[in-house]
Amino acid sequence: MKVQAVQTTDQSPTAVGITSQDSSNFSSYLKTSSSLEQIFEEAAATYGVPKDLLKAIAKAESDFNPNATSGAGAQGIMQLMPATARSLGVTDSYDPYQNIMGGAKYISQMLDSFGGNITMALAAYNAGPNNVVKYGGVPPFKETQNYVVKVTEFMNGGISVPNVSYNVPGTHEDSYYQSVLDELFSYEDYLAFLDIYTKIQEEERTKKEEDQAEEQKSDSYYAYQDIRYSPAVLNLIGSGDSI
Repeated sequence: MKVQAVQTTDQSPTAVGITSQDSSNFSSYLKTSSSLEQIFEEAAATYGVPKDLLKAIAKAESDFNPNATSGAGAQGIMQLMPATARSLGVTDSYDPYQNIMGGAKYISQMLDSFGGNITMALAAYNAGPNNVVKYGGVPPFKETQNYVVKVTEFMNGGISVPNVSYNVPGTHEDSYYQSVLDELFSYEDYLAFLDIYTKIQEEERTKKEEDQAEEQKSDSYYAYQDIRYSPAVLNLIGSGDSI
C-alpha cells in the first residue's frame, strides 16, 4: 500500500501528515505520527547506527521518496529488495516507518559483518555482502564505487530531510489494547458508542442545569420569606400590615 503523507510547510507548521487510514478497525485511528526526522532518530537508536548514515543512505537511494521503486525492484525510502525486506520483517516496504526501520536493521547487520567499517558496509548494502567478501573490499563495480562516495559525502556534509510526518505504531501496550479493540468492536460500533455516550453526557448536563435552576428558585423563595418576616421590615411597614 503506497503512502500516506501530507507535507507540512513553514506557513502551516502544525499540519499533521496522516492519511490513508483504514476505517475497518481501531488500530488505524489510534496510531500516532512522527516526523521523518524522528523516525530516523528512532531507527538509529534502535539499531545503534549513526542517524546521519541512515539519512545519507535514504538520500542516495530514493531522495526520501516513500513510493520509489527501482528498475531492479527495490522499494521505498531505503530501497529494500522484496526478499531482503521479508527477511527483515518488513511487511510493507512502502510504509516509511517499516522501511526505514528495516533499512537501519540491514545496515547494522552489514556493519557487524564488516567490523564497523562504514565503507565496506555501504558497499555491501549496495552490491550485497557476498560481493564484498568475494573482492575483499568495495567491488570493482562503477555503480557501487560511486554509491559509496555519494553516501559518504552526504553523511559528512549534513542532510536536511523533508518536513513530513507519517503514521507510526504505538507502544507494545498500545498495540495490545488496539488488537483487543479490533477483536471486540468495529469502527462503526465505536461511533455508535460515542453517539450514545454523547447523548448521556448531554442529558446529565441538562439535568444538572435544571437542578441548579430549581436550587436558585428555592434559595430566592426562602430569601423572600426571610425578608417578609424580618422584624426590621415589619417595624418599617407597621406590625399590623402584611406583605
